[in-house]
Amino acid sequence: MKKYAILLLITLFAFSFWNCEKDDICAETIPSTPRVVIAFYEAANPTVLKEVTNLGIIAPRFTEGISFNGVNKITVPIKTTGDTTTLQFIQNGSDTNTTNDNVDEIVFNYTRQVSYVSRACGYKTNFTLEATNGAVLTTDSNNWIQNITIEQTTIANENETHIKIYF
Repeated sequence: MKKYAILLLITLFAFSFWNCEKDDICAETIPSTPRVVIAFYEAANPTVLKEVTNLGIIAPRFTEGISFNGVNKITVPIKTTGDTTTLQFIQNGSDTNTTNDNVDEIVFNYTRQVSYVSRACGYKTNFTLEATNGAVLTTDSNNWIQNITIEQTTIANENETHIKIYF
């Protein structure tokens, strides 16, 4: 009887081990939902990249955002549950002094394409920015962002710049 129990345990173990498929673990190399790649440029000389200093980015009504300092290219997530995302780009927003903050708001308009990756990785969402108003700057009396251009409407990876911001 012991032999059969041991044989049964070995068979069950082997069967469960052999049934493990390669997609039971999502490798880091598998593409997931991409973020928007934004590059910053000098407004007076639009071919020259410009570093942002103490840039804070936050969605309205959120209490925590993302900080960037000393970079000229960033990635930011957009919503996978809707076709618009509003983000506030706060000049001097990542420092402790809130009196010098200058908030510019950008509304991203897009369509979503959801695709199945694998059992372990689940789904990913790619985006297509609207050609004419995919990134709209809300104007106010004190915009620090001077202009926005859409360089790539399809957001399927993070290997290329999707949007350029001039300031």
